[in-house]
Amino acid sequence: MADRDHYLSAFAEILLYTLAGIIFIVVTLLVSRFVRPHRPNPEKLSTYESGEEPITAAWTQFNMRFYVVALIFLLFEVEIVFLFPWATVFANKELAAQTNGAWAWFSLIEMILFVAILALGLAYAWVNGHLDWIKPNPRPTEYKSPVPGALYERVNERYRSARGATGDAASTEK
Repeated sequence: MADRDHYLSAFAEILLYTLAGIIFIVVTLLVSRFVRPHRPNPEKLSTYESGEEPITAAWTQFNMRFYVVALIFLLFEVEIVFLFPWATVFANKELAAQTNGAWAWFSLIEMILFVAILALGLAYAWVNGHLDWIKPNPRPTEYKSPVPGALYERVNERYRSARGATGDAASTEK
């Protein structure tokens, strides 16, 4: 029962430190909100971009290829993080001596498998063109429709003319 009380008191300490940290942050933000001067003007509210007036919108879309490369980079960074604890255990001479070297071989094979799986993932991304910066345009698949193409065009024209007559904004977004 004494061990249980000790664990509860340890968790209570963590809870108290967490609550104290949250209260400190909230109080600091509230005090700064009430103490600071609030005098907005057009110059303060303008967008600052390295001292220059922005020409285009600040919300531009990045190319998805940046994200793919960043995700692959993060994958290998996480791999390196997992290699550090493995290296400390692999270098433990006591474990190797107690198991007559079996531990060293086991951990070496385990890490080789881990790195091989990641290398296979990289090879898969490379072969499928996910690392290519300039990608070819996808070719549309051929589909034999039982509905003639002229019928599709008539339906599209009817909807285009209906949108144009109502002045819908969607008709001008092309």
